Amino acid sequence: MRVRGVVVALALALVCAAPAAAQAPGIDPPGANDWSCHPTAAHPYPVVLVHGTFGDMTVSWNLISPKLEQDGYCVFALDYGNRATGPIEQSAAQLRDFVNRVLAATGAKRVSLVGHSQGGMMPRYYLKFLGGVGKVDDLIGLAPSNHGTSNPGALLLNGVGVCYSCGQQATGSAFLTNLNAGDETPGDVSYTVVETRYDEVVLPYTSAFLSGANTTNVRLQDRCPLDVSEHLSIIYDRVALRWIENALARKGPADPGYRPSCLPV
Repeated sequence: MRVRGVVVALALALVCAAPAAAQAPGIDPPGANDWSCHPTAAHPYPVVLVHGTFGDMTVSWNLISPKLEQDGYCVFALDYGNRATGPIEQSAAQLRDFVNRVLAATGAKRVSLVGHSQGGMMPRYYLKFLGGVGKVDDLIGLAPSNHGTSNPGALLLNGVGVCYSCGQQATGSAFLTNLNAGDETPGDVSYTVVETRYDEVVLPYTSAFLSGANTTNVRLQDRCPLDVSEHLSIIYDRVALRWIENALARKGPADPGYRPSCLPV
């Protein structure tokens, strides 16, 4: 019974990934979804923000979206997949259609993607199988589930019909085996992974990291040892935000030698 209790607790931790304020999905986060925005020469690629499982754009991007808009980027965000609980293949198709809409509205040639958790992993399906490699400049994942999680809550939530995509994100799933076969980082895309050693959802946390060309893997604590951000709070972590800004502002992925300020403001 104790083991079952632990499993249930882990499942609830996943369910609670969206705060109470997430009761109104569909509300644009500050700075996002101005469809009249046109990219500048300094920032030619719009940024598309992709939330994680059980999340939505309304609560996920209240730090990152307005800051990137202030930096001069055209910023867009979407909700997808019934809070990202549906089949990941279908969610990737929704992302494809949203990117096409952004490109048509802005006249840009490519976008950059910033995603949290499933939102950092799911775009790789779009890139690899749905023709996205020619339309994406950067993919920046915050605590992405690239190689899945050993957290038993993922299978439990899938088993009780709450979250189909949770089962797909379990370590060794058929979905992830297919996604990670061969080249993990295809195309002329820059890949940056920002992860925290305190991730309690993607287990082990190192399963977030990618191998391949044009890739930078970042562990927050390597530069900022006192940073205690975990899986959910990483989207509100200013050090993680600085890594995003570094990756977006340069050709290629984030500079592995970059030393961000560790201040929380």
